Amino acid sequence: MDNDKRKTLSPSAQKVQDMLHTLGFDCAVIEFVESTRTSAEAATRVGCTLGQIAKSLVFRGQATGKPVLVITSGANRVDEAKVSQYFGESIGRADADFVRAASGFAIGGVPPVGHSQPIETFIDEDLLQYATIWSAAGTPNAVFELTPDNLAKMTGGKVMKVK
Repeated sequence: MDNDKRKTLSPSAQKVQDMLHTLGFDCAVIEFVESTRTSAEAATRVGCTLGQIAKSLVFRGQATGKPVLVITSGANRVDEAKVSQYFGESIGRADADFVRAASGFAIGGVPPVGHSQPIETFIDEDLLQYATIWSAAGTPNAVFELTPDNLAKMTGGKVMKVK
């Protein structure tokens, strides 16, 4: 793992760290100087495979405007039609303003927890094959390591085929 990380966390990353502790998880948020915005950048920074990156993508229900969070393997592309069936309505990609309003975080840093409102969550079953995975932690430079089981526990997300 790169050693070029900050000593103190930014407010958004600290919010995620605090939420993880509040929920009873001892994960440690790491904030880098370099970007972890993309799955490839995150995998390079932490020294894992692309598939071990748990990318959090916010979609928007096309009828209701409700947010939906899909946490997928960095190696996968979300099948919106498949997720729409699980969600009960057609979904589409959300714009940056919607993502921030729904989650409280910017695109590229959306964590699996600590959102500004409850968001129905679906988790890519492909993440279950790994002993550990890495997720965004509130900023495009912050991540934390966890197990797929803990991801499901902390989010209450439904594990599904999403690709």
